[in-house]
Amino acid sequence: MFRTRDSSDDIAQELAGSRAIMRAMSESPNRVRCDTFKVACSSCNLRELCLPVGLGRPDLERLDALVATRRTVGRGDTLFRSGDPFQSLYAVRTGFFKTCVSSEDGRDQVTGFQMAGELLGLDGISADRHTCDAVALEDSQVCVIPYSQLEDLSREFTDLQHQFHKIMSREIVRDHGVMLLLGSMRAEERLAAFLLNLTQRLQARGFSASSLILRMTREEIGSYLGLKLETVSRTFSKFQDEGLLEVKQRQIRIIDQAGLQQLVNGTPS
Repeated sequence: MFRTRDSSDDIAQELAGSRAIMRAMSESPNRVRCDTFKVACSSCNLRELCLPVGLGRPDLERLDALVATRRTVGRGDTLFRSGDPFQSLYAVRTGFFKTCVSSEDGRDQVTGFQMAGELLGLDGISADRHTCDAVALEDSQVCVIPYSQLEDLSREFTDLQHQFHKIMSREIVRDHGVMLLLGSMRAEERLAAFLLNLTQRLQARGFSASSLILRMTREEIGSYLGLKLETVSRTFSKFQDEGLLEVKQRQIRIIDQAGLQQLVNGTPS
């Protein structure tokens, strides 16, 4: 059972912690690598959201050795780009990412948003090359998981293989959900579904179920939902006028969650 916390305070503490880590890295990289970043899978508080679920301690220790590298990615920097050789998966440890592809006219189409406890890089498995860009929306840290070694380990441990298959299935289900958003929902329904999904994922990580700070811009939300920037801004204003949300720039407080859910279900609030 996760403990609910005030989102804005927790996010501020998280950002401050990330900045402190990077500052310490520049001052004393060897000490920080041992003391700050040596948080093994066996003691990671995100392990139930990531790969090593159901493994005993000896097996977790072997996985610890596999996930030996952490990588920091600054806000606006790219973890990998479309066309890069696929070598590793990345478990988001702290921070927030977006994945996007470039359309024929040169515009970026956002295909997803990833937060702590979620995996990046699954797009590269089929063709051995990444098919999208992964960009950090804030200062972030990832655990690097070499895929070839993960395959070898998962052959030995059926629990790990089963969990990895569950993660891949979850990504397929998420893609189907996006297709439903783009294919059959009105603008209000799309934004309501997006906000509810985002808060549910944050709540699973111990954050508030009703208050959040959007790491992405309204333009990026529109790209993901297939809506124009003006439509996203207008819909946010409409939700606030109708008493569904309280909006202060990127700070969002959900006032009427049931009303948003009714919109998603196709029932007028």
